[in-house]
Amino acid sequence: MNASALSGSPASDRVITKDHWFEQFKATATDKELYRFLYAMPKGGDLHNHISGAVLADWWYDLALAQKEHGYRFYTKVRINNCRDFGNNEFARRPYLMLFNNLMESTYNQLPECEKAEYKRLEELTEKEKAGWVQSVMLDHDHEGRDEFFQTHWQRLDQLLHSPYLIAEVLYKNMKAFGDEGLIYLEVMVEAGGYFKPDGSAISEDEAVAIFRKRLAQADAKATGVTVRFQDSILRFAPNAEEQLKASYDIVSRHRDLYVAVNMVGREDNDKGYPLRFTKTLRELRQKYNNVRLSVHAGEVDEPNYHIRDTIMLGADRIGHGINLITDNDLLRQMRHGPYLIEINLISNLLLEYVSDYSQHPFPEYLRLGIPVALSTDDRGMWDSNITDEFFVAVKEFNLSWEELLLLSRNSLQYSFVEDDIKQQLLDTYNKRAAQFEKQFRSKGVAGLKASAPVSYGFTCKRYAVCDLR
Repeated sequence: MNASALSGSPASDRVITKDHWFEQFKATATDKELYRFLYAMPKGGDLHNHISGAVLADWWYDLALAQKEHGYRFYTKVRINNCRDFGNNEFARRPYLMLFNNLMESTYNQLPECEKAEYKRLEELTEKEKAGWVQSVMLDHDHEGRDEFFQTHWQRLDQLLHSPYLIAEVLYKNMKAFGDEGLIYLEVMVEAGGYFKPDGSAISEDEAVAIFRKRLAQADAKATGVTVRFQDSILRFAPNAEEQLKASYDIVSRHRDLYVAVNMVGREDNDKGYPLRFTKTLRELRQKYNNVRLSVHAGEVDEPNYHIRDTIMLGADRIGHGINLITDNDLLRQMRHGPYLIEINLISNLLLEYVSDYSQHPFPEYLRLGIPVALSTDDRGMWDSNITDEFFVAVKEFNLSWEELLLLSRNSLQYSFVEDDIKQQLLDTYNKRAAQFEKQFRSKGVAGLKASAPVSYGFTCKRYAVCDLR
């Protein structure tokens, strides 16, 4: 592409909109050129990211084997011998008819001999078994959807998630990958509890947080240029969700240098997690804590309800997904121009079948009505995607302008829960980088983009034929 065709003359700048250069680029660029542009484009933050779902499938195997350094060894289920006793078996709660369930060695050693024969050490898998194991935690087939995701993916991962050292490495790998895409802030859901030592004994929340803090302090993590803050999440439909909520508030308050908020997660079509269930508990917590923010998954359903309205009443400042806000006209009107932000997850919503195609997605309506929105990745490892993919989908499907791209990134920083002084530094950094990027692109065009090739993943390859660009 000719650089002069993008730069325009001063006269044309006075006649045509100030971002006409981007409109001209979109009109002539190939999909691969557009992807290169968006990959190199500076970005703000990712505000909706589940760390346990952010592991790319081809990362899992090496990360799991590397846990030997900390004493962990994992076994995975490769066959079903129909030997489960469903009586008073202490393992009966774990889904039995499911391959590639992962256990720590300490748990494996407690299995009956018949069930032990169903498992193999990860390092002993054949190439075919390894390929199946890797593929088992990706949502990459047309017949898969939200039931596959909610009812099998997490159950398969199982005790891989018991090592805080593995989670710390997942965090670093995401920081590195996001930094390569130009992202400067990551607000990620990292539970402080639920971790165990190789012998099966519990690791306390404070011990786990210390492990995370130590990993973030290492030179390679700092070199990514990505500022990180955590949210602690609770499973909203669990029988003990109220107790989880109280514990999460305490964790966030005590580790406020790293943790900034509590998030309530889980399927909204499980009505045991309805928002108003937590009214009393949250009112009690607000009497005690003065430094905990709240972000809640709400409106991630394909039927009308008042969950978003109720969630805002509960004290949430950000809404995860918010798909069915479009069905509540009064609230839609009230949310224009803030102060609440909707965390938009375009790829997640399509793959989990909350929309059957992007023409049904309310994102452009929210954006162009002035409701604050930002793009985020949700469980990107299971989608085989990245943050550039979210921007690529948004531009391809909804014809975003340059000013809208800038707004999305600024929103992701402005509505973050990071400390105010750090927030301002991030905004200043983003604005400076975005201005430099625009200036260089308008001068040199595609040829001026950074030399390193962008990394694309399975989602954009399969859906848009934008495949390996390395």
